[in-house]
Amino acid sequence: MASKNIGLFFGSFNPIHNGHLMLATYLVEHTNLDNIWFVISPQNPFKERSTLLKDFHRLRLAELATEDNPLLQVSSIEFNLPKPSYTIDTLTYLQEKYPNQNFKLICGTDILPTFHKWKNHEEIIKQYEILVYNRLGEHKHIYSKNSKFHFIDAPSFEISSSFIRKSIAEKKSVRYFLPDKVYEYIKEMHFYEK
Repeated sequence: MASKNIGLFFGSFNPIHNGHLMLATYLVEHTNLDNIWFVISPQNPFKERSTLLKDFHRLRLAELATEDNPLLQVSSIEFNLPKPSYTIDTLTYLQEKYPNQNFKLICGTDILPTFHKWKNHEEIIKQYEILVYNRLGEHKHIYSKNSKFHFIDAPSFEISSSFIRKSIAEKKSVRYFLPDKVYEYIKEMHFYEK
């Protein structure tokens, strides 16, 4: 089986929205990535987050959002790993499970100021390429000269999951911010309503 370049897009995806999908589509079409996996982060068992949907709901929403696009996939891999989940542990596990795949990390410029605090961050840089997209108000950091960091000039989308949750709670329409099936599922289940 030929090796593929797989971008790992980590997040709580609470909920997944069109901004996530547009960014993923841009990256898979304009870089050397063959596929993107949305890695759904589990709920931190030590934190009570009333606005965070249960793991399986966020997974289901992501599956609905990507089911008609073979280039985008969803992974629940972190649900079965020890908590809290650390990126290096997930990467190690995936590399062992899929030794022929070439995994790359996808992240926004907003993580760069604290990236040095990540568990084994030097090991991540040593072993993996990191594709960095711009987040509003964030700029390139000390890693801009590091060859493992690739800064992607992707279009920026001013959509956030927190904006969607807040809008729903305020009874405002989010119809065109979400894929149709995601929108319908959220409406049917009355998610994020007050």
